[in-house]
Amino acid sequence: MPGFPPRPGSPAFPPFPEAAREAVRDDVLRSNLRHATHTIRDKRARAVTELSDWDRLRAAGKAVKDATLARLDEHLLRLEASVTAAGGTVHWAADADEANRIVTDLVRATGEREVVKVKSMATQEIGLNEALEAAGIAAYETDLAELIVQLGHDRPSHILVPAIHRNRAEIREIFTREMGAWGRPAPADLDDSPPALAEAARLHLREKFLRAKVAVSGANFMVAETGTMVVLESEGNGRMCLTLPETLITVVGIEKVVPTFRDLEVFLQTLPRSSTAERMNPYTTMWTGLGPSKGADGDGPSAFHLVLLDNGRTDTLADRVGRQALRCIRCSACLNVCPVYERAGGHAYGSVYPGPIGAVLSPQLRGTASDIDATLPYASTLCGACYEVCPVAIDIPEVLVHLRERVAQGGPVTRAGVRVRLRPAHGHTAERAAMRAARLLLDHPGALRAGERLLARARRLRPRRLPGPGRAWTDTRDLPAVPERSFRDWWATRRQEDPR
Repeated sequence: MPGFPPRPGSPAFPPFPEAAREAVRDDVLRSNLRHATHTIRDKRARAVTELSDWDRLRAAGKAVKDATLARLDEHLLRLEASVTAAGGTVHWAADADEANRIVTDLVRATGEREVVKVKSMATQEIGLNEALEAAGIAAYETDLAELIVQLGHDRPSHILVPAIHRNRAEIREIFTREMGAWGRPAPADLDDSPPALAEAARLHLREKFLRAKVAVSGANFMVAETGTMVVLESEGNGRMCLTLPETLITVVGIEKVVPTFRDLEVFLQTLPRSSTAERMNPYTTMWTGLGPSKGADGDGPSAFHLVLLDNGRTDTLADRVGRQALRCIRCSACLNVCPVYERAGGHAYGSVYPGPIGAVLSPQLRGTASDIDATLPYASTLCGACYEVCPVAIDIPEVLVHLRERVAQGGPVTRAGVRVRLRPAHGHTAERAAMRAARLLLDHPGALRAGERLLARARRLRPRRLPGPGRAWTDTRDLPAVPERSFRDWWATRRQEDPR
């Protein structure tokens, strides 16, 4: 199998400002993103307005998630007991290395050297495909968009549509060039029409479905009371992976648990409409352990393993402001309305979680020690559009500001279960000095008033660009004009003229 591009978050990835500066120069990328994000968000808006109780569903989803996170340990232990009672085996993984080791050992134990995969953010997060390849095991993505990304030696750039940065002509070229090295080659006369591209992918994948003995999946939800796994997908490839192989290994973040089937009902209404703009998902697959029809005498896998992944989630849970990011159900609605994502694309975030949710989730899961993660909280205009569309009401702007404070000021955080104190990130000395000066000025109204009047009188001396640290801000923005008088003076004059 061909090799992999650099891992998101690795030193090979530049900080967000550098990556975004390069991305906005790519006219093809911006055109692809603009067309795709506008199409998806317009469809979503129409689907959501069909429900008169959308706001109540949104509030219910938030409440369920918050209540579950407040007692996460209890629900996970109940889930483990339910899965075990249904014939499955539960494994606990503290971090990516442990999760990769568990999955690799499970595949090796079967004697197989290839697996088929259902689209999974968790396995991308831990770099499972690379870990399997290092162990001599080939992992084949079966989601159409993930297949495009894998064949193109690329990285996903969107949660829902991983190949959103590719157009049809590029996909045809990738299929024609690469499919033969991974399995069945593309037809010699392949054109770039969607039906032709989908048929080429179907024929390429069908032989892998029928041959594979081991499958790896994620899950959108886990139901603690029954041990049921739930996967929502649109193409049917997931169901092929979940039913044909003899061994099924499912890797899921611990925050994906819900207490009961009744809780699941809320998300089965909000997730499809908020992600694919559909009233219901085309394929919703549920399984409980081996199930009554599985095993040696029935259909489906004869062995089921659930790997529960932490990888920074309990550290995030310890943050009273940041923990709301764990509500995320991976619908990607926030990406489609974000003006920063639309222009920079997903690769600029240096994370498998791009867009607004990635800007708050990745720095919490990975910490803010690297230049990449220290810049992600600034990858936003704070316009609030992400919060407005979030089906579980994550206040992303609030978390962004919270994380910016952490980067600039440092302070106590939990890392690897231990409470530590972060030092302020490099490069924020001037920002901290400016904030201290602003606080001092705002605490003394007389000095503030005098400063405003002095600034108004000197307004004609306003420079076009700021010096020193402010230069970066005015490289891409015009310095606002200074008014003839401050709002404070204008208001005082108005009150004198009209005391009412």
